[in-house]
Amino acid sequence: MEQKLYELIILGAGPAGVAGAIYAHRKNIDTLLIGESFGGQATVAAKIANIPGHIGISGMQMAQAFESHIKNVGVAFANDKVEKIEKQGNIFQVKTINNSYQAKNILLAFGRKYKDLGIPNEEKYKGRGLFYCSTCDAALFKDKVGVVVGAGNTALNSVIDLFPFASKIYVITRGDAMRADVVLQEEVKKNPKVEIIYNSQITELEGEVMLNAIKYKNLQTNEEKRLETFGVFVNIGMKPNSELLEGLVGLNESKEIITDFLGRTSQKGIWAAGDVTSLPHKQISIAIGDGIRAVLDIYSEIRKANYKEAVTDAI
Repeated sequence: MEQKLYELIILGAGPAGVAGAIYAHRKNIDTLLIGESFGGQATVAAKIANIPGHIGISGMQMAQAFESHIKNVGVAFANDKVEKIEKQGNIFQVKTINNSYQAKNILLAFGRKYKDLGIPNEEKYKGRGLFYCSTCDAALFKDKVGVVVGAGNTALNSVIDLFPFASKIYVITRGDAMRADVVLQEEVKKNPKVEIIYNSQITELEGEVMLNAIKYKNLQTNEEKRLETFGVFVNIGMKPNSELLEGLVGLNESKEIITDFLGRTSQKGIWAAGDVTSLPHKQISIAIGDGIRAVLDIYSEIRKANYKEAVTDAI
């Protein structure tokens, strides 16, 4: 059987990919959306309150809304994992675990993933006491004890976001000093709510359903202590899901896809949107806009290509 050739394949079903798929449908672009699940990294957020129109929605609720919207508009969706992307002439071949697909154009919306603590039972507590976005979840710590893991700008910004809410904030870092900008360090260190625990790492998470305590170890003395807490912000870094893209599109030193403001990559026919790109400010609303803008540019390119083909046929 001859393999179907899609006008567009979107890889990733997070905010950028789903928004792009919805707009592709509105522009009548023959599109396939491929993703392992809906929602992307935002699914771990207990409450998202910075998306217009949503006073408060959990990451899982948002993922369910994404899935419902895609099914409602009728965008073709393949629940699958991409293993390889190749360019063959003017066509892109996308190989997944279960199938193989062809497209004239590709939108990469793989997103990025948080670096894990690397301890047992970590998956169990994601969204149930393990948090990653202070912009989304800091308000949940009203009059509660919070822990932030990390020593960089993201970690200390999380601490600052907790200032108006948490009753006590512990900062745990493996090193003997902070790595964040000096101005952030000064702001954090002068707040009486904050206690910094150096040369330490979390070794255990506790709680029946929700996280309610941690154990951490001093890396110099091996002394272990227990600390009760409402939750932990894991801010030890993130990495883009770009492992499959080496040699296909241009990447920067952080392995992010280099794009222009329209989402165009170094490879003709491939666009990228959302947190997998080198564009600044990784936020759900921004990723949604990135996906829409990229698809509108793809639509313009498809119209140009179709016009050229029509002119050629007429001649």
